[in-house]
Amino acid sequence: MIAKLLIANRGEIACRIIRTAKRLGIRTVAVYSEADRDALHVDLADEAVPIGSAAAAQSYLDIAKIVAAAKSMGADAVHPGYGFLSENAAFARALEKEGIVFVGPNPKAIEAMGDKIESKKLAAKAKVSTVPGHLGVIGSAKEAVKIAEEIGFPVMIKASAGGGGKGMRIAYSTKEVAEGFASSQSEAKSSFGDDRVFIEKYIEEPRHIEIQVLGDKHGHVIHLGERECSIQRRNQKVIEEAPSPFIDAKTREAMGVQAVSLAKAVGYDSAGTVEFIVDKNRKFYFLEMNTRLQVEHPVTELVAGLDLVEQMLKVAAGEKLAIKQKDVTLKGSAIEVRIYAEDPTRNFLPSTGRLVRYRSPKLGAEKGVTTRLDSGVEEGGEISVYYDPMIAKLIIHAPKRLQAIEEMGRALDAFAIDGFRHNIPFLAVLMRNARWREGRLSTKFIAEEFPEGFQPPTPLGEVRDALIAVAASIDHLSNQRRRAITQQMQGEPVRFAVTRIVELGEELNRVTVEGGPDGPMIVTMGGKGTGETKRRITLESPWWFGDSVWEGTIDGQPAAVQVRPILNGVALTYQGVEIAARVFTEGEAELEALMLAKEKPDTSKFLLCPMPGLVVSLAVCEGQAVAAGDPLCVVEAMKMENVLKAERDATVSKILAKPGDSLNVDAVILEFA
Repeated sequence: MIAKLLIANRGEIACRIIRTAKRLGIRTVAVYSEADRDALHVDLADEAVPIGSAAAAQSYLDIAKIVAAAKSMGADAVHPGYGFLSENAAFARALEKEGIVFVGPNPKAIEAMGDKIESKKLAAKAKVSTVPGHLGVIGSAKEAVKIAEEIGFPVMIKASAGGGGKGMRIAYSTKEVAEGFASSQSEAKSSFGDDRVFIEKYIEEPRHIEIQVLGDKHGHVIHLGERECSIQRRNQKVIEEAPSPFIDAKTREAMGVQAVSLAKAVGYDSAGTVEFIVDKNRKFYFLEMNTRLQVEHPVTELVAGLDLVEQMLKVAAGEKLAIKQKDVTLKGSAIEVRIYAEDPTRNFLPSTGRLVRYRSPKLGAEKGVTTRLDSGVEEGGEISVYYDPMIAKLIIHAPKRLQAIEEMGRALDAFAIDGFRHNIPFLAVLMRNARWREGRLSTKFIAEEFPEGFQPPTPLGEVRDALIAVAASIDHLSNQRRRAITQQMQGEPVRFAVTRIVELGEELNRVTVEGGPDGPMIVTMGGKGTGETKRRITLESPWWFGDSVWEGTIDGQPAAVQVRPILNGVALTYQGVEIAARVFTEGEAELEALMLAKEKPDTSKFLLCPMPGLVVSLAVCEGQAVAAGDPLCVVEAMKMENVLKAERDATVSKILAKPGDSLNVDAVILEFA
């Protein structure tokens, strides 16, 4: 067995590998860039070694530095995780040359499947269903347009060496092909050092479904069922689940047979994933093979009852697979959500900053439900602009799919993160989406369900009532606490007004509260002057001041509401709703209504940087007239290039940034006349 393992990665996957290695009694070595000096994976490992500057090209992507680190630390094996060098055959060979075990497939398999063009040719030869397309390297935008017209629109332009949605564009016209070709080439070169792209037919209403395979060095290969990965944005997965709510036993078996056949054809000997596009008739086409551990591997682990990192380590050490295909049984339903440092209200643009608060929901197994968090950060840490924006993965396993969804919704409500924008409110809304709950998915799901982009929902019905009740109960607790203050004025005890006005957003709600703090609270809503029928809500919770999450029951149903103190009230987050709830006496409410509202500044004459990032290029000059939709500049953040376009016809009067500038969110790039 392996004695000392170096993890050539960072973040949550490095932490996840370290935990399994430690359980197996393997000593661990972390590598880190200057930006990750204080990162969690560095603390978790037995030893750590610096490998260079913050830029990935000078650290995590530098083969020579990582091989040297492995040698200097006496590591006899290296696990690459996912991303970075995980699918780099040259890296595997460099380790092999030094007598160090690469915990992954052999270099020939990496080369065979790592190139999307060659892998499709091999798949066709192995009688695996493939998508119609042009598998040769495309030399120019003009050639790309010609090929796209021959295949028929829409088409997908993809980086040959790509992954994770990088260097990928969908084109519905010749104009979009020309623009997408240049953008894909540029992004592919910056992400992978390889600007080759190819074009294939884009399957409409597609589902992205993949098969997990596992092979050893003795010719045995099995599959562990499928994962549904259709909910994506910018071709990057957001939610994954196993099994798929769409795939039946017959299709699962057919996909599994093809995946195993392809793996055997290239002598695959580790954990890997064969990805398919599946149409509405369950007809499936080979997409690509990822010759590494996938981000979404935990859902397979939970339904199959296996630790895939453990299996990879044992296979790399030369052991035979301990299970056969007939031994594979899939139990229950597992769902994973990726928690990203990004702003859903700004089209999911990256967000960075320090983790001022990072409090996870309750983890572990209870009453047949498992809650797992794969995370690479801790409170006080910093989310950097240099790396991928994913900060954690929350996974729920339950006997039934809808039960897993319900539990995930509650877990997200209880997950408190402060310091920058993140996608938890968006994920919480998704868990309550009817189409998601019914399993009617496609890779266009987010675009179709949120055509105008995502905005936190307006509180309505039971959600609205719950928020009012929680705000009122917290105010009531505050009043009770004040009654206990010592050395108050002698005489009559302090009496607080029975009636309170809860301002939820711009809506005023009359309430009264009884009970607490050691028992249930009864919040009565409506009444005098409101025209509403009174409603009584019962709340029970051990919440006390300083807790970031109010957890308890509302009318007997479990609930979790995030709480942040503000002037005269609390800011609440619940089921994706983010809203301020201010609580007043009736007299205070009358006075508050007289206060002038602060107007937001007019920024329509400026192009503001929507996220922290680096200016890559400018497409305009001062005095130039632009039309709505014209590209203005390109800003790179967290390995993604973002093209900023004009929202209306205008003339550029001033340019206030230049290529190479590092900008904060809302920094002014251009001014319009």
